[in-house]
Amino acid sequence: MEVKLVSWGVVLLALMVTGINGQSDVCGVAPLNTRIVGGDDAPVGAWPWMASLHVGGHICGGSLINNQWVLTAAHCVEFGFPVTAYDIFLGRHIQNGSNPNEVMMTPSKIIMHPQYNPKTFDNDVALIQLSGPVTFTDFIRPVCLAAAGSEYKDGQECWVTGWGNIKMDSPLPPPQTLQEVVVPIVSNSDCNKIYQIITNNMMCAGPSGGGTGHCIGDSGGPLLRKVESKWVQGGVVSFVSTDGCALPNLPGGYARVSQYESWIKSQITSNPPGFVVDGTTQLVSLSLPLLLSVTLVQSWF
Repeated sequence: MEVKLVSWGVVLLALMVTGINGQSDVCGVAPLNTRIVGGDDAPVGAWPWMASLHVGGHICGGSLINNQWVLTAAHCVEFGFPVTAYDIFLGRHIQNGSNPNEVMMTPSKIIMHPQYNPKTFDNDVALIQLSGPVTFTDFIRPVCLAAAGSEYKDGQECWVTGWGNIKMDSPLPPPQTLQEVVVPIVSNSDCNKIYQIITNNMMCAGPSGGGTGHCIGDSGGPLLRKVESKWVQGGVVSFVSTDGCALPNLPGGYARVSQYESWIKSQITSNPPGFVVDGTTQLVSLSLPLLLSVTLVQSWF
């Protein structure tokens, strides 16, 4: 079986806080989020760090990591659009109606990871500096980031959020309300048996039977886990198989946030994001079959 990978945006024209100061005192707190088990439409304000990147319309997700920076995927910003082409919406819940709690920001700088590989999606991360600081509210707050040394084991349940399609070949428009879904982690060794390009900079997640996961329009958004009282972002939505979204034994791929602590800190020299070492584990083995060669293709966003 040949498996192709694509990145999915919208086709468009034990807990230890590291660092001093920064966002470690406020990150990862979602006052309006009381979610325990899965759902479809996210409650208003449940994911206050969620960002919607627009170039004429929604193209990708992202996450607010301090009062002036958004983390997203490199493939969301790699096509040479000028900085002025982007609008960043924070506090947004629906794409086609009123969002009384949102603010729209313009970026002043976009930084792709210098080792981003568009053929393999390695190092698929980017930072967007907003033109000014945002004021935190119950609906707009930064997420904590997984620090170096964080571990994500087979079967650990994480949340993915975004406005992406619910199915790759769906004739219906993508959902306009922010979606949330729970997915289990798949080990890099099992995931690499399928895709054969998985590096330490990546992670994978999705149930072996399929049915849930990210899809078109979710790129750049966060994969999250709650650690005690804080939500910690462990991954950035990166790619899926071209065979489809959320299919059996084809988990979704993510950039592994903990690999980029040093790089993020080198770019954000003041008011650094809050990094958390997440060392909690659940030992639930997921066995995936060995599949054969992989061919990678570049997608739009």
